[in-house]
Amino acid sequence: MQSVILALYPLLKGEFDLGFFQIGAITLTFQLTASLLQPVVGAVTDKHPFPALLPIGVGFSLSGLLLLAVAPSYPLVLLAVGLIGCGSSTFHPESSRVARLASGGRYGFAQSVFQIGGNVGQALGPLLAAFLVLKHGAQGRPHVAWFGLLALLAIVILLQVSRWYRAHLEERTDEREQEHLMTAAPRFPPRLVRRTIGVLLVLMFSKFFYLVSISSFYTFYLIHQFGASTGAAAKLLAVFLFAVAAGTLIGGALGDRIGRRRVIWFSILGCAPFTLLLPHVGLGLTVALSIVIGLTLASAFPAIIVYAQDMLTHRIGMVSGLFYGFSFGMGGLGAALLGFVADHYGIVFVYQVCAFLPLLGVLAVLLPDVRPPVTLQ
Repeated sequence: MQSVILALYPLLKGEFDLGFFQIGAITLTFQLTASLLQPVVGAVTDKHPFPALLPIGVGFSLSGLLLLAVAPSYPLVLLAVGLIGCGSSTFHPESSRVARLASGGRYGFAQSVFQIGGNVGQALGPLLAAFLVLKHGAQGRPHVAWFGLLALLAIVILLQVSRWYRAHLEERTDEREQEHLMTAAPRFPPRLVRRTIGVLLVLMFSKFFYLVSISSFYTFYLIHQFGASTGAAAKLLAVFLFAVAAGTLIGGALGDRIGRRRVIWFSILGCAPFTLLLPHVGLGLTVALSIVIGLTLASAFPAIIVYAQDMLTHRIGMVSGLFYGFSFGMGGLGAALLGFVADHYGIVFVYQVCAFLPLLGVLAVLLPDVRPPVTLQ
């Protein structure tokens, strides 16, 4: 549902005569509303779990989709994507906790499965939008309402998941176990935690600033640089997003096996040669390199999330909300800033500058070796 916004950019640009900065502002609005509430929601639900937030979050997204289908002005488009972002901010902290509770100790794999659902959805969104919306040309936007059926289906499913979650919480009648789950003492000194979280946030900045340069502007880059059609560019964007989904699944499972620190190090710094090469090759190699970049960079996110959860086991909701929120916020700020740069210096220049961001992955050398805690039996 969220990736429909990305696929609509060429249509919205033509309908409302938008510049690249205004396109970036749409992403900024979505990402900021998707990010600002997440740490707050996570901190509150660490102490007071709220299973009903799962279907409520998708209800916000449903409202935003329906408004996006009929919004007659650019400000109402911003309001629509803001509602979709609010749905994300209320959904992710609790759902991330549910994924960890259901993991059976395989935290990285569970986080990857959870995230890959979103990534596959991101990849399918542009394809479905091309089929349901873009094929109708300038009159296609009302057909966005069809995606509301997905929201209704999600609400039905999440009502069942929230019942499982509530029952799972009620089954924990041992008050000492409840206290351990909710208020366990920190595992690491506060100074080390602050330094490590700071390094992780810098790595997240490099990853998501680069990814937003592709997810928000890849279609425009292909159209401008290689003369691709709007439909073909949307399909190639979907190919990249499928690579991101595959990388997410690989990263979590690999982190369980070889350690999350190694995965973080390799996935961010390891893709730097490919990002540096991307702006200087033809269409075929551009597509191939984008697949490699998507696979490599995406493997870092589940590893980073679970690494931080392992460090702050007493604040699962807060740390999940912090990193999901930061990722969305960085994506939004990146879209607005890169849109401004694209307006003044061109899309190609954006890719040339962003190519250096993965070099920040060298900071992973500062991360301590964090292992998951022993699970309660």
